[in-house]
Amino acid sequence: MSFAHVLVLAGGLSYERDVSLRSGRRVLDALRLAGLDAEQRDADVTLLPILTATPPDAVLISLHGATGEDGALRGVLELSGVPYVGPDARAARLAWDKPTAKAVLRDNNLPTPDWITLPQETFSELGAGALMTQIIDRLGLPLMVKPTQGGSGLGAHVVREASELPAAMVGCFAYGGTALIERFVTGVDVAVTVLDLGDGPVALPAVEIVPANGVYDYTARYTAGVTTWHAPARLPEEVTERVAEIAVATYKALGLRDLSRVDLIVDAGGDAHVLEANVSPGLTETSLVPMAIEAAGLDFGEVLSKLIQAAIDRKS
Repeated sequence: MSFAHVLVLAGGLSYERDVSLRSGRRVLDALRLAGLDAEQRDADVTLLPILTATPPDAVLISLHGATGEDGALRGVLELSGVPYVGPDARAARLAWDKPTAKAVLRDNNLPTPDWITLPQETFSELGAGALMTQIIDRLGLPLMVKPTQGGSGLGAHVVREASELPAAMVGCFAYGGTALIERFVTGVDVAVTVLDLGDGPVALPAVEIVPANGVYDYTARYTAGVTTWHAPARLPEEVTERVAEIAVATYKALGLRDLSRVDLIVDAGGDAHVLEANVSPGLTETSLVPMAIEAAGLDFGEVLSKLIQAAIDRKS
């Protein structure tokens, strides 16, 4: 592995560019510390010529948002014959669209909060006032409003009073043309990293998330001192086991591969509810996957190296 040339893709043009660059830098440092020949590049017009002229042994995608998670780039890598770490294009597309992923989870009897999906055009054409009344009648309060596609908490808003819903919808539509409105579950936020190093997917210790303002938004995720994390999460043993089982089942139902993060809420009764699965999770200094890897007693660079080797082996 010390001779494998690895290309770390980071940056992109999504709202999450800054986070992606931070993830890429941390990944690059970890790979070089592990002895790999690695370089970081953006996903821009220079990428295809590089893949054609001097293809790397493998690619590690540290892009967030559509560029790294909607499956398109993965499809290009497959077309170019370049192995990469993470779920394939089909699974990425499935997980990227939250309502579609939630429907798959529901079909597999996995718990996820009730939801409706509302495009901005429908919201405008059918009358915002009447629609918002029906939404609250159907799902109740509080609600979580967020874009159907995207991450890092961008465009996500908790609605506790009916009067807050219009502003939440407008804020959501600033980041995407379709809103996912789901029943807000009060409880403990946890993130479970699911890792497969060759012996099947395994849930790493759950990370408990305690944001100071009660909402795990963009500021809470990426501003030092705003959020407290506990790894492993402070959950009863039986709840910990159940959360791990649900996370692995979610990973399998969505057809994920190598490394993904499943976000859940554990309510007061100890029941877990899946919010979403992330195929290109953050790997910054305040990201949850590195915390889980450390809590499992694993080395971050070594884990990445093994995943890269697995990607290379899949091609051969």
